Amino acid sequence: MIISQQKPWADLLSSLKGYSKIFLIGCGECATDCHSGGEPEVAKMQQLLEEAGKIITGSCIPSAPCVAAKLKTELAKNIKALRQSEAVLVLACGLGVQSVKDNDRLGLAVFPACDSLFGAVMDARGNFFEKCSMCAECVLAETAGICPITL
Repeated sequence: MIISQQKPWADLLSSLKGYSKIFLIGCGECATDCHSGGEPEVAKMQQLLEEAGKIITGSCIPSAPCVAAKLKTELAKNIKALRQSEAVLVLACGLGVQSVKDNDRLGLAVFPACDSLFGAVMDARGNFFEKCSMCAECVLAETAGICPITL
């Protein structure tokens, strides 16, 4: 899973300067599990943005916005709200943000609400452990499954 955290509030507001009608997209997988873009976080973001004077045109939480087929289904369901929007704020990792940008057919401005931190595994208690730096030079077969890069 990709671990992400929300950007500082001041940075988010700054990125949305000049845009008043915002559509929110969360993530039903990784960002839900690390509490940066699930239902509670999308609801809280809506509240904060409305308090800051923004108009939230709608929101959705695709099960995995980084999977184009799943994202496209949600975008199609929300096309009316998206047509009323000036920008999309994505509460997911960078993959989700790029997927939204790649699949947006309306030419909307797309902004990240989160920073991607690292690849991790999650234990049964919900604790995250950084295990992969995604270095593109995997040597786990030679190192008994222990990554010397991420150590």
